[in-house]
Amino acid sequence: MKKTITTLALCLLAIAAQAQTPQQMLDKAVSALRSAGTIAATYQVKATQGVFAGNIVMAGSKYRIISKDMKCWYDGTTQWTWSSATDEVNITTPTPEDLQMTNPIAAADDLKTNFNMWKARGQIPGHYAIMMRPKQKSNIEQVYLYINTNTSLLHIAHVKMSDGTAFTLTLTNYKTHQNLPATTFTFDKSMVPAGTQVVDLR
Repeated sequence: MKKTITTLALCLLAIAAQAQTPQQMLDKAVSALRSAGTIAATYQVKATQGVFAGNIVMAGSKYRIISKDMKCWYDGTTQWTWSSATDEVNITTPTPEDLQMTNPIAAADDLKTNFNMWKARGQIPGHYAIMMRPKQKSNIEQVYLYINTNTSLLHIAHVKMSDGTAFTLTLTNYKTHQNLPATTFTFDKSMVPAGTQVVDLR
């Protein structure tokens, strides 16, 4: 009897999760990011140019992205970016549009405001899939988000651009409420090659 009741309860929870609207699920995902304190995660991007992987740390609007070919720090005002292609560090003050490309919270806020959304047909176990299209003409044609129904955290984002290219971002190994100093989000010269030129583009 207990097993039957437990199974029924799990089924009801699953149904309740699926009954939520895409807007509610996206709101939960943003809320989960905001309430999780400092978050560390592993990311992988699959694109036509290849596969890129690294680590990201987020705390509200601040973030740090570290990979083999790119390192980026943003303290909420100033951004420092090192690229192996240029072998220099550029200092900038990113625009809201720039932040939407690198900060998951800024990206989610933009999606909530500027995109229509529907529950996607291609659901996968343990996730809620949302299909999104821009309300106005955009360089983004379509977005699919796969949100983990247990944690409400984003797992996969598949983005198709208007020029036909596409990329898939996968976030894994989430660690929440990390105790990291504020300097985590400011440029650390020890993490780039010695003698790297720093160019202030502000």
